[in-house]
Amino acid sequence: MHYRRLGKSGLKVSEISLGSWVTFGSQLDEKAARQLIHAAYNAGVNFFDNADVYADGQAEVIMGQAIKDLPREALVLSSKVFWPTMPGPNGRGLSRKHITESIHASLRRLGTDYLDLYFCHRFDPDTPVDEVVFTMNHLIQQGKILYWGTSEWSAAQISLAYGVARQYNLIPPSMEQPQYNMFQRKRFENEIAPLAKELGIGLTTFSPLYFGILTGKYNDGIPEDSRAAMESAAWMEDYLTPERLDTVRLLEVIAADLGITLAQLALAWILRRKEISSVITGATKKSQLQDNLAASEAVTSLTDDVLAQIDEILGNHPLE
Repeated sequence: MHYRRLGKSGLKVSEISLGSWVTFGSQLDEKAARQLIHAAYNAGVNFFDNADVYADGQAEVIMGQAIKDLPREALVLSSKVFWPTMPGPNGRGLSRKHITESIHASLRRLGTDYLDLYFCHRFDPDTPVDEVVFTMNHLIQQGKILYWGTSEWSAAQISLAYGVARQYNLIPPSMEQPQYNMFQRKRFENEIAPLAKELGIGLTTFSPLYFGILTGKYNDGIPEDSRAAMESAAWMEDYLTPERLDTVRLLEVIAADLGITLAQLALAWILRRKEISSVITGATKKSQLQDNLAASEAVTSLTDDVLAQIDEILGNHPLE
């Protein structure tokens, strides 16, 4: 496992991390999640991502149970706040009240005294940015979180928060968690990556396999044990377009020529960018986890010629 700094901070995270979105509490029970987390930890993964809204809080509960016998100081744990998790008009958003109550709930569910990373899960237009920055700074002073950041914020919104923090001599956001993969790249490459480099913000990207589509498992239909077969994932039908699947089949040929899996190709394509601190992956089986982790060694296979072939197949280069 290779480790990268979280932006300009001193914290080091595994370049491949394990997330819990749509798996823990939904596809994986406590026993299966524990086996997966321990397998990831034994393979060198130290960053485990979560959010208070995943599986209505059960993802945090399950992760908390799974890490009980692992050394807390060796782990980098994250969670997020924004989406509705409590009753009433103040049960969502980034107000000081909701953030404060949410961090206490997340810590309780995860069974820990502090979070290493705490993300504002979306931008809140109803809460002044200075309120968010002051609240996060206060949580750091209290020792309840070590670093704070954003998720799916625009470059302008991140810049605003960073500027407010500097204006009042407070701790600015240390990381952003955007979606980034072969199909979703324009906003990241044109806006987020340049800003992160300028400000020294770490990037922990999610959805690297585009809901599993970039593994190739949907090329011949929807497997019964796949996410798309779940009733709660009916929305995936809109993403499984013939054009997109044709693109995946062409990418699969490149992966085969390189002697790697399509998932490894998709992950290596992201890992080649050094401004990315960690790629958050999901898995429901140990075999999937092992396949994902092997992507680190596939980065060297991506020569300029190979990258040019990929760009031609994707047809979505930001400069085009």
